[in-house]
Amino acid sequence: MSTARSATVWAIRYGLPGLVIRAAARRGDLISRLVADPALRAHPYAGYDQLRALGELVSNRLVSATATHRVANRILRDELFLADPGSGGNGLLDRVLTAAIDPKALGPVDPPSLLTLHPPDHTRIRGLVSRAFTPRAIAGLTRRIREVADDLLDRIEAGPGTFDLVETYAAPLPVTVIAEILGVPTAMRADFLRWGNEAAATLDPDLRWREFRRADRALRAVNGWSVEHLASLRREPGDNLLSRLVHLDDNGDRLTDVELRSTGLLLLGAGFETTVNLIGNGVALLLEHPDQLAALRADPSGWANAVEEVLRYDSPVQLTLRVAGEATEVAGRSVPAGRGVVVLLGGANRDPEVFTDPHVFDITRANARDHLAFSAGIHYCLGAQLARLEATIALRALFERFDLRLTGTPHRLRTRVLRGYRRLPLSRTPGA
Repeated sequence: MSTARSATVWAIRYGLPGLVIRAAARRGDLISRLVADPALRAHPYAGYDQLRALGELVSNRLVSATATHRVANRILRDELFLADPGSGGNGLLDRVLTAAIDPKALGPVDPPSLLTLHPPDHTRIRGLVSRAFTPRAIAGLTRRIREVADDLLDRIEAGPGTFDLVETYAAPLPVTVIAEILGVPTAMRADFLRWGNEAAATLDPDLRWREFRRADRALRAVNGWSVEHLASLRREPGDNLLSRLVHLDDNGDRLTDVELRSTGLLLLGAGFETTVNLIGNGVALLLEHPDQLAALRADPSGWANAVEEVLRYDSPVQLTLRVAGEATEVAGRSVPAGRGVVVLLGGANRDPEVFTDPHVFDITRANARDHLAFSAGIHYCLGAQLARLEATIALRALFERFDLRLTGTPHRLRTRVLRGYRRLPLSRTPGA
C-alpha cells in the first residue's frame, strides 16, 4: 500500500473538509451539524425540518444545502450540477487529488465510476451497461430471489429462536443475488460483504484516518480480485452480467479494463448496500407499526407500495453532493461556479409540500413513489428496480413465515450517507 498516496487522498477528500465541518458544527452551523453531530446523524429528520424552515436553499461559507423536494429534484436533474466531488473549482487540490488516486484502490467516488461521471462519458458507459442490465433481465430474477429468500428463512427456522436480521437475512439475500449476477464465486461472497461494508465508509464526507485505512485495504483487496476475475471472464465467458459487459461490443465501442473494473465494483457495492438497509429499515418500521403490518398480511397486494413508503420515510441513502459547473441561480439565490450543494434526500422525502403528514409512516400513501431515494436525472440509481424487487420479496416472505419481535437494542450504521442497521436482534415464532 502506498501510504503517502493514501494519506494525500484522505487529507484532501476527508481530513481537511472534516476539520472544517467539525469546527463549523461546534459553532452551531446547521448544515455542518447535520453531517458531523452524532445526535442529528442518529435522528436527522427534525434537523431537516429546521433547515427547510430556513429556506429552500441554505448556505454557509463553504456549501449550500437543501431539504426541499422541489429544489433537490431540480438540482439532481440539472446537468449543470456535476456529481464529481473533484469539480469544486479548487484547481491545485483537484490536480493533486487526481494524481494521488491509486488505480489499485478505485472506490465508488473515483472516476470512471458512474456515480461521478457526467456527459458524454457518463452517457456512453451507462448506455453500454444498460444494454446488459435491462428491466426484462431484472424481472426475470423474481423466482431466483424468492428461492434465495426461502433458503435463508429455512436456515433461520432451523436455528435458535433469536437471530440478527442483518447478519442472517438482510445482508446475505442481496449479496447472493448480485454475486450471481456478476459471477462471483460462492466462496468469495463473505469476503465481498466484508469488503463492501468497509468500503462504503468512503461515501461519507467526514471520514477519520483509521476508518479510511480500513476502507483503503478493502478497496485494494476487491480491486485485486476484480482484475483476476475480469481476466478469467475473457478467457472463459460465463452466463452473467459482468461477462456480458466484458464481451459487449457496440460498433467497436467497448468498456476499457478500468471502466469494467469500476463499473463491476459499483454494481457489486450498490447492488447490496442499499438493499440491506432497505430491508432492515422496512422490518424495523413494520414492527414499530403493527397496524400497517396487519394491513399487509390482510392484503399482500400492498407490499410494493409499502417498500416505496419505506424508501420515502427512512431513506437508505440520506444525502448526496452536487457541484455547480458554472454560476447559476437556484430558488432565487446565486450559486457560484464550483459551489457544492448538499442534497438532503432524506429531508426532501419528508417535505410537507409534497407529502401530506410526512412524518407519518403510511403504506397506503398514494404518492409514496414520488420520493427521491434513488436520486433523479442521469444519476438515477441503475439498480433501483432490482432493489425494489428484492425488498418486496424479502419483506413479504419474512413476515409470511414468522411473527417477529425485537429482543435487544438495534445498532444503527455509523455512516452519515447510508442509513440502516448494523444489528437488528429479533425473536421469531411461526407466522399466522
